Amino acid sequence: MSKAFVKDEAADEADEIDAAAQALPPAAGGRNYVTRAGYERLRTELLGLIEVERPEVVRVVSWAASNGDRSENGDYIYGKKRLREIDRRIRFLTRRIDLAEVVDPALQQGCDRVFFGATVTYLRNGEREETVRIVGIDEVDPARGCVSWISPVARALLKAREGDVVTLRTPAGADELEVLAISYA
Repeated sequence: MSKAFVKDEAADEADEIDAAAQALPPAAGGRNYVTRAGYERLRTELLGLIEVERPEVVRVVSWAASNGDRSENGDYIYGKKRLREIDRRIRFLTRRIDLAEVVDPALQQGCDRVFFGATVTYLRNGEREETVRIVGIDEVDPARGCVSWISPVARALLKAREGDVVTLRTPAGADELEVLAISYA
């Protein structure tokens, strides 16, 4: 049977995942705000995929293809699948980097309000002290206290000053956040 008439389910699934990755919101106005460190991490990952990982997988797939029967050749099948994943990630990173607008938080020195790149310490409901850093969508890491600038917490804190009390609306109800400290690293 000709390959032209066989439905490639893996390719269809890859296209669906790629479409979902494209749907990641670049935020208001189509901008992808990112810190310098976040931008460099994206570029490093992209270059690593292009210059190291992809050529290695291509080499393995080429070697596996030269072994003959491809239908039962695990190295070939999984190599082709991994190659699709790498190509999809390369396309995604390229789009994100093209949309990136690098913002340097260090230029915000002396600013007494919360903006992109700020590290904010606040008291939640007068009980628990928390510290978050407001970063780009691609840099989110809750374990390290990095939240996206479009997250509900960041949106509640944006433009607040030290001493301000802002309201964060959550599914469990409204939380009050009292801004204790603002710094820009």
